[in-house]
Order: sequence, then structure tokens, then C-alpha cells
Amino acid sequence: MALKHFKTAEFDEIVDAAPLAVVDFWAEWCGPCRMLGPVIEQLAQQAEGKALVGKVNVDEEKELAIRFGVMSIPTVVFLKNGREIDRLVGVMPPAKYTELVEKYQ
Repeated sequence: MALKHFKTAEFDEIVDAAPLAVVDFWAEWCGPCRMLGPVIEQLAQQAEGKALVGKVNVDEEKELAIRFGVMSIPTVVFLKNGREIDRLVGVMPPAKYTELVEKYQ
């Protein structure tokens, strides 16, 4: 499944329909976010059929960042049936993201 770039207007409908969603809150100017980008893209391919993986640009979708209480970026939020079940703040090893997808699927 391709990496999804979420917009506020569609977020709830898409994420609520997914059994598991992984959402990366990021910004273009954020160095650590750019480091994490390829990891999230790879996760989207690895998790195909297991999880919906997407990104939210906090500069363009401020409402979502506020709603999820994102204070630092990158923040990756794991949602099951639309409800937050876990989050990782900062850049983690790629295996950590895969581990959580496996744990929550």
C-alpha cells in the first residue's frame, strides 16, 4: 500500500476504517523527520495488508497536530479503530516501528 498523506478533512473517515493506522507527524524543515521519512515509506510497503501508514504535515494540518497533542516532531502515533494505542517520539530504529505494527495488528 502506498504511503498516504492525510488531510484533516478526510483523516477520521480513513483512519477509523483501518484496523490499524500508523501516522507520522512531521514537517519539511525538521531534520529528524527527513531522516525518518524513508523508514516510514519502507514500513508502508512492509505493512501492506496489516496497517494503513501515512503522514501528517504539521505545518499544513495544524488541527490534527493539536488534536493529538503533538509537541515534538517526528511523532508517530499508532491507532486501532481510530483510537490511539501507542506513540513514539523522535527517531527510533526501523525495527521498533515494525515491532509495534506486529504487536497491534
